[in-house]
Amino acid sequence: METNPDEQPSGGLVRRVVAFDVGDRRIGVAVSDPLGFTAQPLFTLHRTGGKGGHRAEMKSVARVLRKHSVAEAVVGNPLYMSGDQSPQAAKAQAFAEELRAEFGLVVHLWDERLTTTEAHRHLDAGGHAAGHERRQIIDQVAAVLVLQSFLDARANQAARSAAAAGPE
Repeated sequence: METNPDEQPSGGLVRRVVAFDVGDRRIGVAVSDPLGFTAQPLFTLHRTGGKGGHRAEMKSVARVLRKHSVAEAVVGNPLYMSGDQSPQAAKAQAFAEELRAEFGLVVHLWDERLTTTEAHRHLDAGGHAAGHERRQIIDQVAAVLVLQSFLDARANQAARSAAAAGPE
């Protein structure tokens, strides 16, 4: 279920958007600036598994939401190139549902095909070596790419809507 990027949170106050790149071992986390123009990496949440690990993950998510006054979230939806749902997409969708249920957030699933490949290209261009260093930041970079794509689409949709409305 892809959502429309021009849906704004209610209340008029611009609040941040957080993005999650959900994997089996790690979750990359990125956040927008307060105006919703740019995405910045926050951290990588290491998944420990088990019931206790899951509670710890949700506590970390809750802290991020509070600290950054998050109004909505974007969860990368890793579909197959054909557009079909992958097993990992089902896990990302379950994570998105949990965010909605636990925190009452508006959560957007966002197509993230090829973001990890693009993240590796960015890290290569920046001279980041393979190995442990890369594993620590690759998920954050992927989350930034997902969020920036969402923010750009939202801004483009708003510009098209304003142009269609014409001058006042």
